[in-house]
Amino acid sequence: MISRRTLLAASMATLSAPLLTGLAGRRAAAATKPRTPAQTPATLPVKVKNNTGSDTVYAFVTGLSINNGNALMLIQADGKTPYYPVSPPSSLTPLAKNCAIPLNKSGGTAKTITIPYMAGARLWFSIGSPLTFYLNPGPALVEPSVTNPSDPNINLQWDFCEFTYNGSEMFADISYVDFVCIPIGMTLTSAGGTQQKVPGLPAGGLDTVCSKLTAQAAADGNPWTGLIVTSNGQNLRALSPSNGIVLNPSFLQGYYQGYVDQVWQKYESATLTVDTQASWGTVTGQVTGGLLTFPGVGSFAQPTTADIFDCDGGPFNPNGMSPEMLAVVPRLAAAFNRSTLLTDSNQPDGENPADYYTNAVTNHYARIVHATTRGHLGYAFPFDDVTPDGGVNQSGPLVSPAPTNLQVTVGPVH
Repeated sequence: MISRRTLLAASMATLSAPLLTGLAGRRAAAATKPRTPAQTPATLPVKVKNNTGSDTVYAFVTGLSINNGNALMLIQADGKTPYYPVSPPSSLTPLAKNCAIPLNKSGGTAKTITIPYMAGARLWFSIGSPLTFYLNPGPALVEPSVTNPSDPNINLQWDFCEFTYNGSEMFADISYVDFVCIPIGMTLTSAGGTQQKVPGLPAGGLDTVCSKLTAQAAADGNPWTGLIVTSNGQNLRALSPSNGIVLNPSFLQGYYQGYVDQVWQKYESATLTVDTQASWGTVTGQVTGGLLTFPGVGSFAQPTTADIFDCDGGPFNPNGMSPEMLAVVPRLAAAFNRSTLLTDSNQPDGENPADYYTNAVTNHYARIVHATTRGHLGYAFPFDDVTPDGGVNQSGPLVSPAPTNLQVTVGPVH
């Protein structure tokens, strides 16, 4: 997983590739070279339908060009011509090409965008005005940020979905890891007509999420309403807890501490088994000397609330970890976010999504997102793809080795 974006002194986030929070991002590194021979078409049509209720909606496509040395690439406003930015002489340089793809009127026909092989890609949307992207030397793409008040996009309605398209498959997901804003739904069609669908948020989904955050704040006295961002008296977006902490480092500080203490106490006498779901099989750990230790694998100190929500800080920081430890981290982090460690000593084997988020202390943002999305699927925290063998992947990925088209609906799916 690519760690959360860092903010520049220049008031926006910059990356040499898009910051990705979903499965498409995690697969990007392995997907940057097409397999030979390719079994997917060299290009794929993405049909984008505007159901927002606004006739002024724009799309942007950003990512890495697999067939051009993983160079930074955008699609130009015609929806098909690649644009490869060159390194600019200074920071915050405007794009040299118009990459704002205008969608058709709300309720009208879909707009077709043609994509080549791309890794770590995003399909962005904005309502009312195009998004503003810049370039920094590298070239590095300066992306919109929801945590920087100086960002030129801060008062726009904007959102994105993620994908990686290479010689072996199309892989796409809807990410709510950073925030909730515009409903987005996806349908992936494969050769033979088989379809996979993730309908996303319903009409009024953002307002529902905000209402449930308000209800949770009233129920437990914690400031969940601090995640709600408004503009002109209307809900603009709901931030994830990790982004709430970016804006306010004291947000929910210590929230998980009591739960973590209970987990540590439990596993001082009991053992925790984690299925790496890889070649290492299962590993067993216990708390000794204040550390959750998996003999021969590694140890974890107690995570803070921020570590749990972000999934890559403190004891979950992947730097210097062995591959085996890297397989334990997502399963342990997911169990903390879902608050299942007190009820299940085998992670993630045999878990039922109905039991996720049932503890009073849990990631209520993720709980609310899943409760609100149609089908209850969507990427709600960085390791929401952790899935028991034979279970349903809660992040709702769409995957096909023989795709014929991807349909994306901006606004509620009817």
